[in-house]
Amino acid sequence: MSEIITIANQKGGVGKTTTAINLAASLAVAEKKVLLVDIDPQANATTGLGFNRNNYEYNIYHIFTGRKKLSDIILKSELPKLHLAPSNIGLVGIEQELAKEDSVQMKTILKKALEEVAGDYDFIIIDSPPALGSITINAFVASDSVIIPIQCEFYALEGVAMVLNTIKIIKKTLNPKLKIRGFLPTMFSIQNNLSRDTVEDLKQNFKEQLFRVDEEEDFIIVPRNVKLAESPSFGKPIILYDIKSPGSIAYQNLATSILR
Repeated sequence: MSEIITIANQKGGVGKTTTAINLAASLAVAEKKVLLVDIDPQANATTGLGFNRNNYEYNIYHIFTGRKKLSDIILKSELPKLHLAPSNIGLVGIEQELAKEDSVQMKTILKKALEEVAGDYDFIIIDSPPALGSITINAFVASDSVIIPIQCEFYALEGVAMVLNTIKIIKKTLNPKLKIRGFLPTMFSIQNNLSRDTVEDLKQNFKEQLFRVDEEEDFIIVPRNVKLAESPSFGKPIILYDIKSPGSIAYQNLATSILR
């Protein structure tokens, strides 16, 4: 069975999709079979792997509406071991539909859909929307763990309490096995005092939940990196765009840490 990891933060622009794409790609390069599931209506993980609306007919919207099985929508990426379940802007309407009917059935749609393919993959990585709505709740209910990217800037830890509280509620009610896999500092700039302060805050508050390659190494921090920012516009994960860039090395290290 696969390990299912959701990448989540209710704040946008913190490196959530970047983390989902590049962790998935790094695990695939490490010879693990990976499914990246894009449940963000913005569909940035889908375009970030080089797909646009003309490349596919069905997407995660059709899973939430019950029209298709997950295996019907899966696309093969440039990396042989990395597959994608694409998203679409139509998912915005699904958020409203799910919110109308607050039932266990509506919160377990994604979980049931993933059960069909879980045996085919070592890892399933879910890129969630930047909100704590019904779609993200579906991801938490379906997952084994959550990775929370934290942008190394002012107010970085603002809102993290809400994410943690939501995870706590889901753990108590619908998914007792759910845990926090770790916090990942992103967009770090060594010259920036705020960046350094954010990392220090994380070390003080969440030291045991930061990622390391091994006990001797320092914590994994994703730097602010031009190549990392450019790669989605070329429809490639950073490991295919510039394997030696600092951003690529950080995500390869994250994959190594996950595989320990």
